[in-house]
Amino acid sequence: MEAGRALEGVSDRTFFVANAIVSTAALGFLAYVLLLRETAPAGTVDLRFLPAVNASLNAVAALLLAAGWVAIRRRAIRLHRTLMIAAFTASALFLACYLVYHWAHGDTRYQGEGLLRAIYFFILITHILLSIFVVPAALTAFYFAWKRQFVRHRRLTRIALPIWLYVSVTGVLIYFMLRSSAAALP
Repeated sequence: MEAGRALEGVSDRTFFVANAIVSTAALGFLAYVLLLRETAPAGTVDLRFLPAVNASLNAVAALLLAAGWVAIRRRAIRLHRTLMIAAFTASALFLACYLVYHWAHGDTRYQGEGLLRAIYFFILITHILLSIFVVPAALTAFYFAWKRQFVRHRRLTRIALPIWLYVSVTGVLIYFMLRSSAAALP
């Protein structure tokens, strides 16, 4: 693969700087869309189907991550590699669709009350805070694997995999909690 050969000559410092730039740019754009941008432009296309797509992509990512973990435990390295690339692809597609949806439609407010509201916000806040870690950690894990630095790869993924799984699974939970709170409205 041409990309693999290109990475062979990359120093750790160069990678980490590039990773920081990409991760900060993604986080900055996400913050802009969710926090700073006032309203969606008038006449945007109706993308209300995307939250269901996003939940599906998160579920697929979680399943692929779990299957990738099982594959590496069984020493099925090629299968593990394929599953992890597929999980990253599903998560990247989720992020793209998430940004497009929020660009066009803005934020979705949770309508529930009481204990469910507290549970929702606990899940949402932990989901958001941990999701900040996923992009740089996943890119770094891929980098370590590509460079055949498997000790560093394993050390990182022992932390990154559970976080990535949590973010993917809670993404699905958040979708269903938002959907059920909106359905409960009169």
